[in-house]
Amino acid sequence: MKIASWNVNSLNMRLPHLEQWLREAHPDIVGLQETKLEDARFPDAVLAGYGYRSVFHGQKTYNGVAILARERQIEDVQCGIPGFEDAQARAIAATVAGVRIVNLYVVNGQAVGSEKYDYKLRWLDAVHGWLADELKAHPRLLAMGDFNIAPDDRDVHDPNVWHDDHILSSSGERAALRRLLALGLHDAFRLRSDEAGVFSWWDYRQGAFRRNHGLRIDLTLVSDALKPYVRDAGIDRTPRTWERPSDHAPAWVELAGLP
Repeated sequence: MKIASWNVNSLNMRLPHLEQWLREAHPDIVGLQETKLEDARFPDAVLAGYGYRSVFHGQKTYNGVAILARERQIEDVQCGIPGFEDAQARAIAATVAGVRIVNLYVVNGQAVGSEKYDYKLRWLDAVHGWLADELKAHPRLLAMGDFNIAPDDRDVHDPNVWHDDHILSSSGERAALRRLLALGLHDAFRLRSDEAGVFSWWDYRQGAFRRNHGLRIDLTLVSDALKPYVRDAGIDRTPRTWERPSDHAPAWVELAGLP
């Protein structure tokens, strides 16, 4: 079972890219972030033509998350973080084929010390409480999404630039991510590779993709119960090479042998 996470940076603009990628990559489950679509405009009928059921939680212009599943039922859907009042559509969860999928579009945070940074840390604290409860109810859990945090220096192109005081790599953000992992979650990519310089996001400016000046901020986190079934994990750079691409590439994990 191949499960992927992709920040499409506007589904309205990238729908042809998503369609092409679904045809070529054949993922079984996909979490989308930054769909930037109200629910009434989500292209669920189009995606159904490719064999995918969809659940989604969106808003106009900003944010938006969705879960797609190929030829599988999507059950027990939760939109938003329970008990955390938030007008921004950044979280959705559902159960597919016995696996609890939590799809997150984590707050960017703007700058260390800003109000948006404080909001990011509060949001991640709420996610921590939610995931703790979800893991108790659903041991087979996979949390994925655009985390807007590079886990460590292997995940940034230049640690001298992306240092402790820089958004997306600050000590506060990395500590919040480690706290999530301490619940019993594992970075699937790091279960398969210690390689540095493998990224999922590249700025549109200054030839960043061509120069591989990027960050690995799109993550797939598997629970203790799923860890033994991780066969492979990686980043699919191909869609980032297409014309007018998202600035993110899909992060994926393949599970094998699930009883």
